[in-house]
Amino acid sequence: MSQHPDAGRVELTDWVTTGSAIRAIRETVFIHEQNVPVELEWDGLDSSCLHVLAWNERGDAIGTARMQKNGTIGRMAVLKDWRRCGVGRALLQTLLDLAIKQGLARVTLSAQIHALGFYERAGFHVIGEPFMDAGIPHRKMVKALTVPHANRERE
Repeated sequence: MSQHPDAGRVELTDWVTTGSAIRAIRETVFIHEQNVPVELEWDGLDSSCLHVLAWNERGDAIGTARMQKNGTIGRMAVLKDWRRCGVGRALLQTLLDLAIKQGLARVTLSAQIHALGFYERAGFHVIGEPFMDAGIPHRKMVKALTVPHANRERE
């Protein structure tokens, strides 16, 4: 696998605007590679989530993730050729920055066991016991956010 010098850009988007690109990435990664059942992948929450989408320099969508209004991050998926190139880190950082701007005190996610180190390097901590989701072992993780003083309510 070659390293990509420029993994492109990450943009905040929504399901209506870029749902077809998001769907294509998640179908490739979750349904085809990881054998997640179709009915589990399409949970009906996408239209109410904020989404991020990564594009390479040619304008191809290469990665995506979403965040629910309560700060639950999920559906992080990067196409195989673009993994270990900083795309996932950029997607996650964009959602963390957004959560801070929204004044959220913390974010949570359910990480596949193989990805725990990735999220730990981003400041997440494991909570609770391992569990199975779509036949894949996961752990719940949480990250406390430092909210800028300007966004905090006066005490």
